[in-house]
Amino acid sequence: MQQLQNSPFFSQFRQRLQAQPHEEVEDSIWLRILVQLLVVVGIIATDVAAETSISLWAVPASIVGASWSWYRRRNSNIPVKFCIAIGMLLALASFLWNLRDSLNDTRLILGELLIQLQVLHSFDLPRRKDLGYSMVIGLILLGVAATLSQTMTFAPLLLLFLAIALPVLVLDYRARLGLKPTSISRRKKEKIVLPFSVKRLSLLLLVVVGLGLTIFAFLPRVPGYQLRTFPVSAPIELTGNFDPSNINNPAYNRGKNSGEGKGSGVGKNPEKGAGELDDTFYYGFNTVINQNLRGIMKPKTLMRVRSQAEGFWRVMAFDKYTGQGWEVSRNQQTQTIERPSWSYQFILANFPTLSQTQEVIQTYTVVSEMPNIIPALSQPRQLYFPTPQIALDPERSLRSPVGLNEGLTYTVISDVPLRDRRALSKASTDYREKVKQYYLQVPEAIKEKVRKRTEEILANPNKVSKSNREITSVYEKALYLAQYLKQNPNYKIEGLPPFLQENEDLVEAFLFGYKNSPANKKITGGYADHFTTVYTIMLRSIGIPARVAAGFSPGTFNYFTGLYIVKNTDAHLLTEVYFPNYGWFAFDPIPGHPLIPPSVDENQTFTLIERFWKWIAGWLPSPVTGFLNTVFGAIAAALFTAIAWFFGLFAKGWTGLFLGLILTIGLAFLAWLAWQGWLRWRYHLWLKKLPPMESIYQQMLKWLKEKGLRKHPAQTPLEYVNVVSQHCPPERAEAIAEISQAYISWRYGGENPNLKRLRRRLQDLRKTSKKSAMAEGRREKH
Repeated sequence: MQQLQNSPFFSQFRQRLQAQPHEEVEDSIWLRILVQLLVVVGIIATDVAAETSISLWAVPASIVGASWSWYRRRNSNIPVKFCIAIGMLLALASFLWNLRDSLNDTRLILGELLIQLQVLHSFDLPRRKDLGYSMVIGLILLGVAATLSQTMTFAPLLLLFLAIALPVLVLDYRARLGLKPTSISRRKKEKIVLPFSVKRLSLLLLVVVGLGLTIFAFLPRVPGYQLRTFPVSAPIELTGNFDPSNINNPAYNRGKNSGEGKGSGVGKNPEKGAGELDDTFYYGFNTVINQNLRGIMKPKTLMRVRSQAEGFWRVMAFDKYTGQGWEVSRNQQTQTIERPSWSYQFILANFPTLSQTQEVIQTYTVVSEMPNIIPALSQPRQLYFPTPQIALDPERSLRSPVGLNEGLTYTVISDVPLRDRRALSKASTDYREKVKQYYLQVPEAIKEKVRKRTEEILANPNKVSKSNREITSVYEKALYLAQYLKQNPNYKIEGLPPFLQENEDLVEAFLFGYKNSPANKKITGGYADHFTTVYTIMLRSIGIPARVAAGFSPGTFNYFTGLYIVKNTDAHLLTEVYFPNYGWFAFDPIPGHPLIPPSVDENQTFTLIERFWKWIAGWLPSPVTGFLNTVFGAIAAALFTAIAWFFGLFAKGWTGLFLGLILTIGLAFLAWLAWQGWLRWRYHLWLKKLPPMESIYQQMLKWLKEKGLRKHPAQTPLEYVNVVSQHCPPERAEAIAEISQAYISWRYGGENPNLKRLRRRLQDLRKTSKKSAMAEGRREKH
C-alpha cells in the first residue's frame, strides 16, 4: 500500500490537488439566512400548488442542513459528502420508480426530485457558489409552482419570494466585491444592523411589482400551445363493465330508494313530475331532464378551465321534447371509443362543413364532484383523457366511464366553427330526412297554436328591431325570435313559476298561461332554461331544425392565473340551430345572457386589457365612460385618417411616390432628433436625481461606453477597472481606478468622498481624450 501511494501517478495527483487554489468560504450569515428563506418559499410554493405535504419534512430538514453547513463550513466533511452522494442516488432511483405512473405529466415528480436534492445539498454549502446553486433551485421550484398553481394562493408566495430575492442579490453582489460581511450582534442592548437599506429595497420592490403588473396587463394573449403533450391525470383503471348509455347524475339519483328503476319519480328530484330542484348538481346533465322541478342552486365551484378562447363549455344535447322536459331519443345508439394503451389520445371524427374553423385547446381541472360527463367546446376533434374508454352519443356529447372526481384533469382540442352571418343567412333550407325526423318534432297538441304565435311575432318585426323589413332567412328569424323572448316583459317572473299539472305542456304554459295561475292573474314565463325550451319549440314549429344543448357559460376569468372559474350556477340550456352544410350554431334566448354565446369569432390577443377597461368602465359614471369612449374614438379616427392619407400618396403616380418618400425620410429624421433629445433630457434628469458620487461614476461609465469600453452588467467595478486599464494610457487608467475605488468605498463602505477632486478627475479624463484626438488629427495631416 505504501508503495502504491509513492507511485508517480499518485504523487502527481496529490501535487495537483495541493497546487489548486483554496476557495474561500462564505461567512455572510445574512446571505445564508436569506438564501435559505428563498429555498423554503420555493418548497412551500410547490407544496401549496401541487396540494401535497412535502414541506412538512423538507423545510425542517433543509434548515437543519443549512445550520450544519454554517457551523462546519471550514471543515472538509468528507463522510457527509459520501452520504450526500448515496442519498442523491436513492433520490434518483425513487424518481425513476415514480416516473412509470407519471409519464403524462412529469412536473410534480421532477419538482419532488429537485426538493430532495436541495435538502441533501443544504448539508454542504461552504462557498458562495454553493449558495448560488440553492438560489437557482429556489427559483426553479417557484417556476414549477407557477405551472401547477390554479389559484391566487400562489400570488403571496411570489411576492414574498421577490421581497427576499432583492436583498439576496445585494448581498451576493457585496460578496463578489470582497466587502466584509455584516455579522449579527449577540449583545442584548446592541441593535441588529442590516447590511442593506430596507427603505430602498421596499421602494424597488414596489417599482418591480408595479412594472410587472403593467407589462402583464398589456401583454398580448396570443393563443398557441406549442407543445403537443397536454395535461392529463394519472391513468384510471376501470372495474366492471362500462355502460355508455348511462349518466350518473346525483341531481336525479340522490334520494331514490335502492332497487327502484330509473324514472320512477320517487324522491325529492324525480325525472318526471313535480319535484324539488337539487341545490348542488345541475338537473340538465342527464339522458332525461325534468323541467317541472322548482328550487334554487347554491353556488359551488366545479372546475377551472385554461383555454385559448372563451366559449360555452358544452356537455350534451337533446332532440326529443317530452312536454315537460327533454331526452336523448337515440341514447341506446351511444358508441364506445377506445384509445391506444400507449397514448391518452382519443380521435373524434367531425362532420365536414363549409364553415371555417379555428383550433382551440382547453384544459379542464375538476374541483368538485361532477357526473360522468365531459365538458368541451363544440366540435371536439381530440380528447386526452385518463380512462381507457369514453362514450360518444348521436348528439356529439362525450361521456366518461366514471364520475369526474376532484383533481381530475383532461385536455380537449376542438375545431370551433366561425360564425359567418352572411353565409348563414344564405344557407339552404333543404334539410335531410334524418334532420327533419329528429329536430322538427313538436307535440301535435300544441304545434298549431305555437306556430301561429311564432308567425304573429315574425310578422311584426318593428316591435323589436324598429324595422319594417320582412324577415326571410332562417338566421334572421332565429336572431329575431331570441331577441323577442329576451325583451318581452310578459315572460319575466319574480320568484318561482307554478308547478305544471300532470298533462300540462311547458311551452303552452309559458306562452299562454299556467293552469295553476291565481284566479285574478294569468302567469306566463318561467325559469331561465324554460326560455330555451320555448325558443327551440317555436323554431321547430315554423320548420327550422333546432335542439337544446346543456353546458356551462365561460365563468369568471381570473386575470392573474389565466383560468376560467366555472361554478354549478353557470350551467344552463341554450339552443342550437342547424344550417345545411354549415352545421349547428348556438343562440341564447335567456334574458341577461349574450344573444350569441362567446366564441372565437373575435380576436382575443389583447382580451386582458379589454376586460380590464370594461372593469374600470363599470365603476365609472355613464357620462364619464361615454366621454372617454368619444375621446378615444376621435383619436383613433384621426390616426386612421392620417395613415390613410399618407399611404394614399403612393398611389398618385411618380409625384406622389417621391413626395411620400421625402415625407417619410423627413419624418424619420424628426423622429430621430426627438428621440435623441428625449434620451438626453431623460439622462440629465436621471443624473440630477442621483447622489453626487453615483452621478460622477455613471458619467464616467457613459464616457467610457462612448469610447467602446462598455461595462458588462455582470462585472463588478473592480473587475471593470482591471479590464479598462489594459486599453487605456496609465494616466487615464489611474483616474478611472480612483473614481471607481471612491465609488465602492461610498456605496458599500459608507465613506464620504472628495467630490471636488473626483469631478476634477472626471474633467481631466475628458480633456485627455480631446487632446489625444487632436494629436491624432495632427499626425494624420503630417
